[in-house]
Amino acid sequence: MKKLLLTLLAAMCAAAGAAGADRAPEIISVNTDRVSLILCVERDGRVHMRHFGGRIDDAAPLAAYSTHRRPDHGAGEEIYPAMGGRNFRLPALRATHADGDLNTELRYVSHETLPSADPDVERTVVRLADPVRPLEVELLFTAYRRENVIATRSRITNRQQGPVTLHAFYSSALSLHGYGSYLLTQLRGGWADEAQIEHLPLGHGTHSISTRKLVKATHSENPAFMLSLDTDRFDEEHGEVIAGALAWSGNYRIDFSVDEYDVLTILAGANPDASEYVLDAGRTLTTPEMIYTFSDCGAGGASRNLHDWARRYGIRGGDRGHVPTLLNSWEGAYFDFDEATLRGMIDDAAAMGLEMFVLDDGWFGNKYPRNHDRAGLGDWEVNRAKLPGGIDRIASYAHRQGLKFGIWIEPEMVNPQSELAERHPEWVVRAEGREAPLIRHQWLLDLSNPEVQDFVFGVFDRTLALSKKIDYIKWDANRHAESVGSAYLPADRQSNFWVDYAEGLYRVMERIRAKYPDVLIQACSSGGGRVDYGALKYFDEVWTSDDTEALSRSRIQYGTSLFYPAAVMGAHVSASPNHQSGNVIPLKFRFDMASAGRLGMELQPRQMSDSERAFARRAIASYKEFRDLVEEGDLYRIGSPYDPSGTFGTLYVSKDKRRAVFLAYCIRYRGHTPVPQFRLRGLDDETRYTVRELNVDRPRCWFDGETLTGAYLRHEGINPPLQRLYDSAVYILEAE
Repeated sequence: MKKLLLTLLAAMCAAAGAAGADRAPEIISVNTDRVSLILCVERDGRVHMRHFGGRIDDAAPLAAYSTHRRPDHGAGEEIYPAMGGRNFRLPALRATHADGDLNTELRYVSHETLPSADPDVERTVVRLADPVRPLEVELLFTAYRRENVIATRSRITNRQQGPVTLHAFYSSALSLHGYGSYLLTQLRGGWADEAQIEHLPLGHGTHSISTRKLVKATHSENPAFMLSLDTDRFDEEHGEVIAGALAWSGNYRIDFSVDEYDVLTILAGANPDASEYVLDAGRTLTTPEMIYTFSDCGAGGASRNLHDWARRYGIRGGDRGHVPTLLNSWEGAYFDFDEATLRGMIDDAAAMGLEMFVLDDGWFGNKYPRNHDRAGLGDWEVNRAKLPGGIDRIASYAHRQGLKFGIWIEPEMVNPQSELAERHPEWVVRAEGREAPLIRHQWLLDLSNPEVQDFVFGVFDRTLALSKKIDYIKWDANRHAESVGSAYLPADRQSNFWVDYAEGLYRVMERIRAKYPDVLIQACSSGGGRVDYGALKYFDEVWTSDDTEALSRSRIQYGTSLFYPAAVMGAHVSASPNHQSGNVIPLKFRFDMASAGRLGMELQPRQMSDSERAFARRAIASYKEFRDLVEEGDLYRIGSPYDPSGTFGTLYVSKDKRRAVFLAYCIRYRGHTPVPQFRLRGLDDETRYTVRELNVDRPRCWFDGETLTGAYLRHEGINPPLQRLYDSAVYILEAE
């Protein structure tokens, strides 16, 4: 009976394709307020992409669009090109069918608009199928009307009697034509050097953004990009820009291919390299979501679209209110602390006006005490020598001092020198018969294994049980995957590991969020290693970088801001000289830089002078005055840390344009060059704003305390005297 049903299904797909030869082309439109994605169902049943960009209300003429291309030159801009037929482009789907057939050709079956409880969200599904082999693909499009974001993913279902091997299974394919040039902007870097901006003109051929690290996947590259269209210049204010970001916390790949017809195709999704996914009969694989936006007012407009979408839909707790300012113990104590040390840090944090204390690494392990990074990881019981009163005594003390309390865990990894490694060597990711390589003296646990998923959930669950006063978890992950192998997965399913690990992490996080919806969780991952919208579905913020030096942070935070809102960027004031770079940087500059994200501190307050602690109290109080603007306002980047001038600024404007905060920086000595002039965009031209500088004892600028129109500030701007390295200023603008 099953064989008969599958045969009938294949026949129905074939019949649909044949009937399609007589149908008139049909337009499918996916729209937001200002953006359209337009598809066309051709007479032969193929679904082509016709437009992505500014909104088109009357898309009917696109049904008659012709490339004037000979039929034997390829299948055109299919919305989900498969390996087979006349598709000569990189395929979004490449499969080996159960009978060994290497070809797949997808034809239109149906489409519909799905109901949504949110009036600002519209979901469209386009169903495709192979007319010869029973393999189905659903393309899912979600349009966010107000945010001008369209997200897309694919759902691949195997209706065959045996397994299908998926060699490529991208989330989306986006084709662009009619543009003379494409300037790609991407993030690159490494540990402590994340989110560096790189611009690349795209020529013929293929360029990729990718990783195969699985964990800490966003250090060297990030699964996000901007495309400036018909220009070779990156511009904050002008021009057409497409931005994209993949919501996936595993291996990813984004391909940009320009063919001989100057058509650019963007393939985005899980990285297929050495990651063939064996899809059993009757099973469905749902790919990660790819988020797109379009702006006709430069890169700044694209960023603001993504930020608005993220705060409303893309970030766990995007509407939660403020993440507390905090003191983290790591750079202040490292592994060397006891109760007295922590109580002193808590007292100092409260005295400076901070709102939370976070106990970092080193609080656990008894047989193998966590006194260094070579032992104890995996043994999540409180170290009795360091903390004889347990975590609850410290957390309760923090609460009595008016602070929330947070604690560090790293549940995906294990030290060889641990009780966990002794009990469960089969849980370690390693290739059969090969030595498991160490990174930072630790191994990776196999999250494709449901038992390991239970353990990782249990780590979180038991940690929260240590005290009812734990408000925040810092979730770290300090190594990537290599020489992989799974004792859980069968021999013919080993390549499924790369997808199954990430999905295993998400299953754990789903359980955690079902039980602990209100606990704040940071994705640390060596700083900057898990900065993606897949993680942010479950985590409230990210640790932007382990590099806490303010000068380095100027570029790291700038690059991150292209795609991710300031509300998720943990930014800390650390010691001087800085522990990473050795640079000596004034305290004010350190505070002013960290105030462009979620402000925290990471040092030993007892090593600060009385005057420094007094300034810290002042700066923290000032931050609380404007942090709603940083977390919720529209971002306008005024210049960049890459500018030869050595000056730039960051402006956050409230949605009603009644308030704003401007943070300005000088990152090189300027000698006797002209005073920088910052023209402030995003304000209301007719509104009069009083400008007030924060954290100074006396006015330093002629405009401090003056009332200026938005038009004046846009056209003429302000000119603070930032001439020396580490000069900085913070200005509040308030409407009369």
